[in-house]
Amino acid sequence: MNRNKVIDARYRLSRETGTIVKDWGGRLPIALIYPNSYYIGMSNLGIHAIYSLLNSYQNVVCERAFWEKENEDRQVPALNLESQRPLADFPVLAFSISYELDYFNIVHILKASGIPLYAAERDERHPLVIAGGPCITANPMPLAPFFDCLCIGEAETILPAMLPVLAEGVKGKRQELLKTLASLPGVYAPQAYEGTPVVRQWTRNLDDFPVHSAVLTRDTELGDLYLIEVERGCHRGCRFCLVSTAFRPMRCRSIDSLLAQAELGLQYRKRLGLVGPAVFDYPRFEELLTRLQQMGAEISVSSLRIKPLSSIALNEMAKGGARTIALAPEAGSQRLRQVIKKSISEDDILAAMDKVAGQNIKQLKLYFMIGLPTETDADIEEIVTLTLKCKAILDRQPGVSRITLSIAPFVPKAGTPFQWLGMEQASTLNRRLALLKNNLLPRGLQLKCESVAWSQVQAVLARGDTKLAEVLASVAEVSLSGWRQAIEQCHLDIDRYLQGWNTTEELPWAMLDPGIKPGHLELELKRALS
Repeated sequence: MNRNKVIDARYRLSRETGTIVKDWGGRLPIALIYPNSYYIGMSNLGIHAIYSLLNSYQNVVCERAFWEKENEDRQVPALNLESQRPLADFPVLAFSISYELDYFNIVHILKASGIPLYAAERDERHPLVIAGGPCITANPMPLAPFFDCLCIGEAETILPAMLPVLAEGVKGKRQELLKTLASLPGVYAPQAYEGTPVVRQWTRNLDDFPVHSAVLTRDTELGDLYLIEVERGCHRGCRFCLVSTAFRPMRCRSIDSLLAQAELGLQYRKRLGLVGPAVFDYPRFEELLTRLQQMGAEISVSSLRIKPLSSIALNEMAKGGARTIALAPEAGSQRLRQVIKKSISEDDILAAMDKVAGQNIKQLKLYFMIGLPTETDADIEEIVTLTLKCKAILDRQPGVSRITLSIAPFVPKAGTPFQWLGMEQASTLNRRLALLKNNLLPRGLQLKCESVAWSQVQAVLARGDTKLAEVLASVAEVSLSGWRQAIEQCHLDIDRYLQGWNTTEELPWAMLDPGIKPGHLELELKRALS
């Protein structure tokens, strides 16, 4: 056992509030693994939700593990925080996967822990390795050879049926256990799959499962906030966005439930973080803010909408000390916003700027994508024009220090109307980034641009099939050169995953039933391109 890792784990635990420690005797130990750093993972509300849910079962003990960069450099196995045990000691390893580029870390975690990487190479001597999360719900195939089973949908609905099966069968014959797991709704067990579509599972009543910060620590990105999930899903249907399909339908918690969670949270933090992809669409949003203000809470909201942009919410955030406001026009031109079904106009955007200018906000972040379907250089010029109009509005008010543009290449995602489309050529994307920089940096604007090359890797993994597992297994160093060497070693034509596909060909994730009417995504694609 690595002494430094144990010391580090104990130090982190000493700075936490809400940690759950259970004796292993007579219980099913599950390692909940977030394949990225503690700093990032402990700001992921999904980890808190699953940790709390699993530990609510008397016969289950759930402990957390993360993956730090130095682990990869030194090939040090990950340890669970609560007991500092190695992962190989656990009968079940449960990965929560939110980001495609974390796939590399999953491979390192299993290898460094001495656990056979491929599920077919594991038997009763090894942990059962399972996974869930947005990436898995959209397309589990690039990781399928590594996992015994994958959860398609929301944990609150899948786990109650899965846990008794695990508790009873995890010490028995592996193939019998996999066959039983494969029969459960929302569970895809690749080695026991018999061809029946795996139906995405979702929770009907969110109030049955309150989701808020379970473990509080200052050693994380959102350490000063007590996080509360307000709603789940989104009804707006932006054609590039996975949320509208993977988490449909939109569901809201009752205001009484939210206030009860807030009352608990205010015992630990003065600031409450309201979380959800469409928080501003909560039907009683302004009433909720008023009630929280009366309780003495300061408010932070995860997702501000340009339309409607609540003046009350802005004011509450400003009073609560918010220094940054983030808004997402996504595209500069009205034509392109219509293509992606972003139902806002330039007038809406500029009206939102007027509201922001009235607050003492130090920084405004504007999110744009480049490489969107049908995009031309003229659309990039529209980003420049729109940004300068926003700057002119904010410059009229003292106190707004700067605008930062966050620029990300468009990555087509499985389960969206754009799943058949390819990714723009790297040369075109880099040229358009240069166009933005040349026109905006001299005007005093800051740009934060995601790597074009890594975005292409993300696109390959997002729409990939099982052939990519061999590539992931072959990556010796997590770098672009290491990725390219692994592709060459595996003789895989990577362009296949970056190009557009015909809507008549079978998709790698065709065994999934996302609960969407047949033909809906293709119809939305046709509407976009028309």
